[in-house]
Amino acid sequence: MAKGFTDEDDALLAELGVEIETKKDAARTPREERIIAGFEEIQRFTAAHGHAPQHGEERDIFERLYAVRLDRLRAQEDCRTLLAPFDHEGLLEGATSASGDAADDISDDELLAQLGVDATATDDITELRHVRSAADKRAAEEIANRERCEDFDRFKPLFAQVQADIENGIRQTRPFELKAEIRPGSWFIVGGQKAYVAEAGEPFTNAQGKSDARLRVIFDNGTESNLLMRSLQRALNKDEAGRRITDPVAGPLFSGSQAEDDQASGTIYVLRSKSDNPVVAANRDLVHKIGVTNMDVAQRIAGARLQPTYLMADVEVVATYKLYNLGRTKLENLIHRIFEPARLDIEIKDRFGNPVIPREWFLVPLFVIDDAVEKIKDGTITGYVYDPNSARLVERGALPPLGDLT
Repeated sequence: MAKGFTDEDDALLAELGVEIETKKDAARTPREERIIAGFEEIQRFTAAHGHAPQHGEERDIFERLYAVRLDRLRAQEDCRTLLAPFDHEGLLEGATSASGDAADDISDDELLAQLGVDATATDDITELRHVRSAADKRAAEEIANRERCEDFDRFKPLFAQVQADIENGIRQTRPFELKAEIRPGSWFIVGGQKAYVAEAGEPFTNAQGKSDARLRVIFDNGTESNLLMRSLQRALNKDEAGRRITDPVAGPLFSGSQAEDDQASGTIYVLRSKSDNPVVAANRDLVHKIGVTNMDVAQRIAGARLQPTYLMADVEVVATYKLYNLGRTKLENLIHRIFEPARLDIEIKDRFGNPVIPREWFLVPLFVIDDAVEKIKDGTITGYVYDPNSARLVERGALPPLGDLT
């Protein structure tokens, strides 16, 4: 039966003596079948990702291979003619810089070789599960390319202290996440070694349009590496055992340990915002939210990106301090009064577009917050206030006595 005709049409034509021949598609050559199959892979990629495959060392190896293949198909008139009936997305209409020389019979292995990938270990491109991009290779090379740290004596006690903190539960090791901040003072485990970010250069925008910076990273074996932040990030992400080491969690206030009759009051928490607000982004290491809660901190900050008190953005917990036998509200008010000169003056819009001015964010370094907690513990905090000009606590007039906090 001819395509488009019903059984009734065929019967009528038969009565009129008209013979209908079914037109068959001409048999395709193996080369044509291979070209069509390759093009269908490109189409499936485009449907899954919402864009045609693109070039770039930061791209997945399969996307890069498909991009080369698409360039070659675009460059050959016979390929465009063959694939035109299948090109529903208009993929063949794009510009190409590839030449068509010897493009028709090139294999996936040859394409991968051109991209610097050894595919001899597998016969199927879809089985290339552990191929690394050139960017990943550079990241690994930067981590491996170390030199002796001439002033390691300065850092050796820090590594010893961090190890002791981990053993005593003051610090924890957690899986590295791409969103985790890499900054001077950060600690990580990469390649089985502790790594300390000692210094960071001026930030800049890399070729991919992302913020980056050159770091000085010290390792616990006495070596150091001058590598890019993004390289360290990629190395940690690729390392299945890669970890970040948390900042120290202080013990109970006013006590070296919890006594049996102590009553838990809550937790002082210090947060750092991941907001892209220009003011916050420009002062990321200084902008902290200081609060007190009787809830689990992780529960307290759940859904932060939907709450104006958290600047409508995710947050990172950088320090916590357990409270015992203290009034949470009065203590929180005291801490806020101490840092009042550095309160962040910022207005944001909530999810309904209403203006909100959060009150618990301060432009103050973390080490000063630690200093304030120590002074709360030893009872001397009433004589101090924060001086933004010197970025430290300075003596001041009286505050409510600590005995009034209970």
